[in-house]
Amino acid sequence: MVSRVTPEQLKASILQRAMEGKLVPQDPNDEPASELLKRIKAEKEKLIKEGKIKRDKNETEIYRGDDGLHYEKFADGTVKEVDVPFDIPESWEWVRFSEISTIVRGGSPRPIKEFITEADDGINWIKIGDTDKGGKFINSTKEKIKPSGLKKTRYVTKGTFLLTNSMSFGRPYILNVDGAIHDGWLAISNYEEVFSRDFLYYLLSSKVAYHQFLALISGAVVKNLNSDKVASLLVPVPPQKEQERIVSAIMVGLPKVDDYQKLHDRLEKINKELPEKLRKSILQYAMQGKLVPQDPNDEPVEVLLEKIRQEKQKLFEEGKLKKKDLQESIIYKGDDNSYYEKLGKIEAKIEVPFDLPNNYVWKRIRDIYYNDGQTKPRNTFKYIDTGTIDNKSHQLLMGNIRKISATQAPSRARKKVSVNSVLFSSVRPYLTNAAIFEEDNPDDYIASTAFVVMNPILVSSQYLLSVLISPFMIEEMNKKSTGSNYPAINDTNFNTLLVPVTSKSVQDQMVTRLFEFDKYISQIG
Repeated sequence: MVSRVTPEQLKASILQRAMEGKLVPQDPNDEPASELLKRIKAEKEKLIKEGKIKRDKNETEIYRGDDGLHYEKFADGTVKEVDVPFDIPESWEWVRFSEISTIVRGGSPRPIKEFITEADDGINWIKIGDTDKGGKFINSTKEKIKPSGLKKTRYVTKGTFLLTNSMSFGRPYILNVDGAIHDGWLAISNYEEVFSRDFLYYLLSSKVAYHQFLALISGAVVKNLNSDKVASLLVPVPPQKEQERIVSAIMVGLPKVDDYQKLHDRLEKINKELPEKLRKSILQYAMQGKLVPQDPNDEPVEVLLEKIRQEKQKLFEEGKLKKKDLQESIIYKGDDNSYYEKLGKIEAKIEVPFDLPNNYVWKRIRDIYYNDGQTKPRNTFKYIDTGTIDNKSHQLLMGNIRKISATQAPSRARKKVSVNSVLFSSVRPYLTNAAIFEEDNPDDYIASTAFVVMNPILVSSQYLLSVLISPFMIEEMNKKSTGSNYPAINDTNFNTLLVPVTSKSVQDQMVTRLFEFDKYISQIG
């Protein structure tokens, strides 16, 4: 199967190219980022001399040496080589995030329930739950806190960036409201001299930030980002004019990614549904006698029907069938192309699901199977319920079958099974909980009364299973089911279901072809 780029990968690629300076052309007329940073540094020095701010003991400066490598100069004068995430254009600069922004952590008054209020003077309480999946802004809050809670939290204003610092860490949001933030948030402000709001959002949304965050918390038991870790983030600073061009290009590109997302989701849905739809289509095709070519040399289906009558007589003599079970329903096509059913002396016109080709006949399902009846558990047994069947592969999940003592047996544990019995759940038949019992020791097992247990009479178990899970049969069962929450088809209605019957050789060919198709569909799915 051809590997496709996911919308997430495409978006990440766009943002990565943007942060590497490869999304838009460089303009030599742009003021280099270095000039902007020099002005900001000069303004800081002025404020320090005036005693208005204190010098940050952790401040650093990153520069490119004559050898082409990057170095970081610290406040104490020491210099160390630094590994930058990637190369950037000459007009760009690398900086520590703390050099061009203020990063603080929120706080929570406790117990928080005592501070939640609906009063008019309540302050917006900004939580992770106030965000929308894939959203950019926080526009409102679901709760407010009392003004007294401000002593234990942090108040932030509209335009502030918030970063999640736990769980889905490092996810940025922009505040469109004022309010207080709990300790699951980091707040970022004072970035406006260097970054436009939108550029910073895309920067923090990119792999440039995420991969550094991931490296910073690797090995930690609790995956939390604190303010120091975020402060150490290496960020590329483009010229401000280029930031504008980058944002414009991203805003043109991302809606196209959204369109691609819709197409991608549709394709994913199709690919997910296709195998099952294809299986159903082929199965339906098979039931209509179109999967296996007609062969005039095949044994006529009437021969099989006669053998079934003889076998039923034998089962009657063995006490496995009642005399009423020997009464056979004969369904035939009249000269008027309508279908008729004869049962004893009663004859009536009937509707059939579809026409059948030559060497196929419609039979009531009761005419081609019998069961071993019910029993009450007396010893420890293995219980087959609907949860022990995989309704995709239609196999018994032997590992899910529980051993149960007779005293703990549920009331539904009653039905006997035999080797090659076909089990079909009559509860919610559309789930196609059906399988063939193939174990050699059937006396050790008891099935739930939720199943119809069928021992086919000279009909292939695999063929009967295929019929039962086919679309037309499920549709017929749904029509005859009762109940809303757990619709079920009762035994009487089940036994009246019409099934197509053909010669044993055609049954075997059909089962083989269906197996081959299923194997192929599994490979493409």
